[in-house]
Amino acid sequence: MRTRLIFVRHAEAQGNIGRVFHGWTDSELTEKGHIQAERLAERLKDVNIDVLYSSSLKRALQTAGYIAKIKNLPIIRTDKLKEINGGDWENMRWDELPEVWPEQYDTWENRPHEHKMPNGESMEEFQGRLIDEVKHIIAQNPGKDVCIVTHGTAIRVLMCYFYGCRLEEVIHVVWYDNTAVSILDYEEGKFTIVMQGDTSHLDKDSSTIENQEWWVEYKKSLAKRKREGD
Repeated sequence: MRTRLIFVRHAEAQGNIGRVFHGWTDSELTEKGHIQAERLAERLKDVNIDVLYSSSLKRALQTAGYIAKIKNLPIIRTDKLKEINGGDWENMRWDELPEVWPEQYDTWENRPHEHKMPNGESMEEFQGRLIDEVKHIIAQNPGKDVCIVTHGTAIRVLMCYFYGCRLEEVIHVVWYDNTAVSILDYEEGKFTIVMQGDTSHLDKDSSTIENQEWWVEYKKSLAKRKREGD
């Protein structure tokens, strides 16, 4: 019996546009974020969705609200789909982190599988929490098409698991834009990736990461890693 999982990263929130670390910090969508969420919902209008889950954080719930409205579905909220608990990193600017937390920032950037948020979650704890919740959702909804609205780092570590990779390889999993859609089928204990990180409902102006400097640098670093790996 096939169960389909439709993962959605929440729309642009205040932390995204301000480049501030928001894990459990409960920020809301920006004006552009509402536009993205509306386009996302319109895209999913003709896609079958039987059940809608969301992280309990506002930015995910607000995104899910657009889907709920167009699909006439209730939102099942769960704390277990929340972003990583950033501990002392919460609400700090990204450009401050390497100065205040140089060792931890180095692991985040270069060895994320070893990363432990000061007074927060480790990446291993975080991934385990998410995997357990996804397995629970599948068990509760066999044979259904399930939409799950969650967060950027959450989807990244989950995709690492769905690829069948060790957490050590999460550094090779790319970041997805806000409202990116990824679809997986689960059947007989196996995950099959159907679509990943798709943002065909957005153009460059409505994208978040395509208009940010860090994304340009990130793509350069990815290209460098690929060259060094060849």
